[in-house]
Amino acid sequence: MALLLKNAHVIDPQAGLDGIMDIVVRDGVVVETGTALSIPKGEIRDLTGKIVIPGLVDMHVHLREPGFEQKEDIASGTRAAAHGGFTAVCCMPNTDPVIDDANGVEFINRRASQVGRCRVYVAGACSKGLGGDTLAEMGDMAAHGAVAFTDDGRGIQDAGMMRRVMDYAHMFGKVILSHCQDESLVGEGQVNEGVASTRLGMLGWPAEGEELQIDRDIALCRLTGTPLHIQHISTRRGLDSVRAAKREGLPVTCEVTPHHLFLNEDAIGSDYRTSLKVNPPLRTQDDNDALLAGIIDGTVDCLVTDHAPHADWEKDQEFELAPFGMVGLETSLGLVLTQLVDTGLIEYGKLVELMSVAPRRILGLDPVSIVPGSVADLTVIDPETSWTVTAKDFCSKGSNSGFVGAQLKGRATDTYVGGYATMQDGALVE
Repeated sequence: MALLLKNAHVIDPQAGLDGIMDIVVRDGVVVETGTALSIPKGEIRDLTGKIVIPGLVDMHVHLREPGFEQKEDIASGTRAAAHGGFTAVCCMPNTDPVIDDANGVEFINRRASQVGRCRVYVAGACSKGLGGDTLAEMGDMAAHGAVAFTDDGRGIQDAGMMRRVMDYAHMFGKVILSHCQDESLVGEGQVNEGVASTRLGMLGWPAEGEELQIDRDIALCRLTGTPLHIQHISTRRGLDSVRAAKREGLPVTCEVTPHHLFLNEDAIGSDYRTSLKVNPPLRTQDDNDALLAGIIDGTVDCLVTDHAPHADWEKDQEFELAPFGMVGLETSLGLVLTQLVDTGLIEYGKLVELMSVAPRRILGLDPVSIVPGSVADLTVIDPETSWTVTAKDFCSKGSNSGFVGAQLKGRATDTYVGGYATMQDGALVE
């Protein structure tokens, strides 16, 4: 199959590209870029006014399958990803059963090949059943394609166990994705400890419950030499620890979510909106400011969604009974374009680094670039379109977004995976 994308504004800092040009794709690979290009036969798309970047990757997504298909499954989750402009996602292992052996990895790979609308990479569990006390079958999972290991959703509580996990990951050349949560401090915490917990009359979740494990895992990274990636970082002091680790030359990276960037504890009002109940909790405006500064100065490596769908009935409970989590695949790009790019805080090249280049590098995936020979995973953006976030527009089974009603500018219109459109002109290609 041949595809010609004409008159696009191509932005790819890896290749030094930032200008109007054409892209020729054949058999899933970029074969030529330039101006006034043509093809003898195939599909021709005029993308005048559109921006084309290397395909977006979300390295922190909960697809829920197997076991929680009432919340999401691989088909619906990857449809949501394509709708949001993502060409690849990395799914977390806290399913039922937990993805803690090669069979689990193979199941995800097989299902994704059957029903997936984007590439799906698998993060295997560090411990059996996420119990935190017995090593999962890390070697077998790595051999069958697991790209990373994490006990996301809990975090390993015992330092000796975490050291053992990191030693094993080092042998297989894999990164550890660390969910930092000291359960002895966090307890049954529901919201950020301080003003929010006092105002709302709810159990508090102290920032230190996250920061202590960040510091512990950085120390273990120093001890083992294993690459460490801090998941959904949410506090100023936690980010300062990562910044110091980077200055020391340790292989430490981190991610931040749009909800921890653009929302804080003040958003939780007397209506106790459960879509704002997330793990870790929404923090303070000061933490928002620190995370934004971390994006600008390069301390934050990538933007992720921690896409965590739940069925409506699960979220439609009292705040303390509702599960933690927020959907994000279909709002992430629009939020970043509106809040960061359109305001001039970052440029498109930085967006590409945060949402395309760095996730692939951290996970050890092959780079994707808009140069001849690269796989044609591409995201097309209309930077001028204005839209309102509505739950009925979601392709995800989950509608638990804290951004419903937000007015955004800019969104993905087309998504190409291996040269084939999974979304075109804003509609999924069935």
